[in-house]
Amino acid sequence: MYLLMLGIALVLLKYLEVGPVAQWSWLWVLSPFGLTLLWWGWADSSGYTKRKAMEKIDQRKQDRLNKQKENLGMRPNKPR
Repeated sequence: MYLLMLGIALVLLKYLEVGPVAQWSWLWVLSPFGLTLLWWGWADSSGYTKRKAMEKIDQRKQDRLNKQKENLGMRPNKPR
């Protein structure tokens, strides 16, 4: 996501001819978009995206269980 924002910022700076970016080649200005595509391709093919989504779901589930146990007056289990 950071590479995508960097790419958008560089395109705006190049288009508006601001600072030293105005002198850069379009290849360098557009390179963060290529790197973003490479990152997303790797993240999807390696399972990184799915793993992070599952970790987030598991954490939400554990937080919900801990909150319910606290409401019942029980101490939640500590993670090992």
